[in-house]
Amino acid sequence: MSNKIRVFVLCFSLAVSGCARDEYGNERPMTDAEKGAIIGAVVGAGIGLTQKRKHGNKAVLIGAVGGAVAGGLVGNYMDSQKKDLEKALRPEMDRGAIRLQKLEQHRLLISMTSETTFEVDSTRIKSGFHNSMNKMSRILNKYGKTELLIVGHTDSTGSASYNQQLSERRAEAVKQYLLSRKVVPQRLSSFGKGESQPVASNASAAGRRLNRRVDIIVVPIVAE
Repeated sequence: MSNKIRVFVLCFSLAVSGCARDEYGNERPMTDAEKGAIIGAVVGAGIGLTQKRKHGNKAVLIGAVGGAVAGGLVGNYMDSQKKDLEKALRPEMDRGAIRLQKLEQHRLLISMTSETTFEVDSTRIKSGFHNSMNKMSRILNKYGKTELLIVGHTDSTGSASYNQQLSERRAEAVKQYLLSRKVVPQRLSSFGKGESQPVASNASAAGRRLNRRVDIIVVPIVAE
């Protein structure tokens, strides 16, 4: 089956099922906007295949990181990485600046609150947080056989369009910092989700603080 046909079948199936998954792998109902985007993706499949993000090609990614993790070893590899992150970032975790969570399929979630990472309404990483970013970078470089999906989020204060742009810029700022710490470029991609994926209610100040965050989803590159 050609790549174009595969894309068409996948997109059509998703649109019919009305289901989608968020960046953490959890199933959720698909919005009308997402259904429309899928229809558009079917029409532009030929264009999309030639413009896909660079590290979307697994062979290119594996080559860039020097090989993949053997399937039988991926659990130990990611558990070891989690322990090293916990050890290095314990002060940040204790004060609530960073959350570390194990997800399905051996993935890890590193979640940073924008309150500790960025100045208010700014995309510049606070100088006081550089040491934390440096410690994180060292561990991420040590466990180089992973893909890093950087996702920015905001609360619902302000316009949706502004929040979307702010989330994208903050995710990109984290990406650029990791690049400055010699993280392999092919491992990195950044996205903004704006106010669309809150983890708490925006009705309270405490909830809004939780929603203003940048997440790094650490995905193992597993050999087939």
